Amino acid sequence: MYRKSLVAVWVGVLAVSLLFLGCPKKKPAPAPEVDVIEEVQEPVEVLVPVPPETFDEVSDPFSEDLETANVAAYEQGLLGDVYFEFDKYDLQPEARDRLAKNAEFLRAHPEFEMLIEGHCDERGTAEYNLALGDRRANAAKNYLTSLGLPAGSIQSVSFGEERAQCQEASEACWWRNRRAHFVIRGRSGG
Repeated sequence: MYRKSLVAVWVGVLAVSLLFLGCPKKKPAPAPEVDVIEEVQEPVEVLVPVPPETFDEVSDPFSEDLETANVAAYEQGLLGDVYFEFDKYDLQPEARDRLAKNAEFLRAHPEFEMLIEGHCDERGTAEYNLALGDRRANAAKNYLTSLGLPAGSIQSVSFGEERAQCQEASEACWWRNRRAHFVIRGRSGG
């Protein structure tokens, strides 16, 4: 009997422990796979510093020879000619605008020494056109100095009718010849 009661106690203890501990729970079924749609973002550009020695040298046309500097300045619109009315040397508003742009370029490149050439059309005597070309070149120079550019870095010369851009006998051609033309003639200090 003692054995029976001992077995009954063990069965009781076992039953109570199963009640408290319970049966092992079933593992939940894995969640069904769902396609996740990610939000599309704009690509982010990451700038990686590159050591200076790996850059290709891009030449600055204004540090090259004077001919290259002149061509680059005109092609980029940084320098431009100033045009005049027939038998006049006064500056029209569009001429003043062009001179202001030329002045910006010259301020950005104070190392350049400029030459302003005065030109005329073929009408008039050679002597008269030389004098008129001189007045045109000096009108442009004086306006640039009034904008604060140093007069010592700008020289003027007159070619009169001798260096015409256009050879036709028409107003459209003559107009192109009545001009002050800008030339980078040197660099200061060398």
